Amino acid sequence: MIKILAPLAALAIAATPAQAQDAAAGKRAFLKCAACHSIAKGAPNKIGPNLFGVVGRKAGTAPGFRYSAAMKAKGASITWDAATLDKWLTRPSAVVPGTSMAFGGVPNATERASIIAYLKKPVP
Repeated sequence: MIKILAPLAALAIAATPAQAQDAAAGKRAFLKCAACHSIAKGAPNKIGPNLFGVVGRKAGTAPGFRYSAAMKAKGASITWDAATLDKWLTRPSAVVPGTSMAFGGVPNATERASIIAYLKKPVP
């Protein structure tokens, strides 16, 4: 019985929301972000920075974007990984107090996970 349950338990632990969602769902969820952010390689910055390649990069380093003083001060200590992006998408001001990003956050964990999956691998 334990031999049967152990793989199921491992599967349940491994299936985090970010892994369970796909980039296609994230593309749809990203529409609420697209008013301020582009994601295509080489696209210009908008009100917010271009997010192409954001996963794995230091905060506040998108080329050509003018960041707030708060992001400049804290950005070097932040790397945009899935966990940090999840916190940011939940409530940006909790990650960088004083950020100029006027966005209340995405309360739905599944939707945040989908957006993160899309940021990792944008679909055309």
